[in-house]
Amino acid sequence: MKELIGRPGSVSGLLLRIGQFSCASIAISVMVTTAGFATFTAFCYLIASMGLQLLWSLGLACLDIYALWKKRDLQNPILVSLFVVGDWVTATLSLAAASSCAGLTVLFSRDLHFCTGEYHLPCINYKFAVAFAFVTWGLTAISSHVMFWILLASV
Repeated sequence: MKELIGRPGSVSGLLLRIGQFSCASIAISVMVTTAGFATFTAFCYLIASMGLQLLWSLGLACLDIYALWKKRDLQNPILVSLFVVGDWVTATLSLAAASSCAGLTVLFSRDLHFCTGEYHLPCINYKFAVAFAFVTWGLTAISSHVMFWILLASV
């Protein structure tokens, strides 16, 4: 089988997981440091979703480091199927959170003018956190795609 970029136990897989972890961390950090985010459910959901993504990516990055250090192969079909399901779940939650926050941010900035009106919401911070949430989702989608093809090839 051809070696896929981003497969588990490889340097590219580790870089993919580090990217997911970093983008989720930035999204959480920006949102938490923004005043008044907790009054909106979508932004709280973004933090919860990115927190789950952060833990999932960190766990798989540690597994990749272990596999690289011990020169182990992580192409076991049962293990890869677990990775596929985990990536699908976290990707779905990340996309839902990023989309709901993007919709809310567009509503605030363009329709209700809460960013420039009397409320002065920090919409630039919301946009920044949403952008990193979408990047996190994209990296997770790439990872789940790679895992799915590895799973199909091993069956």
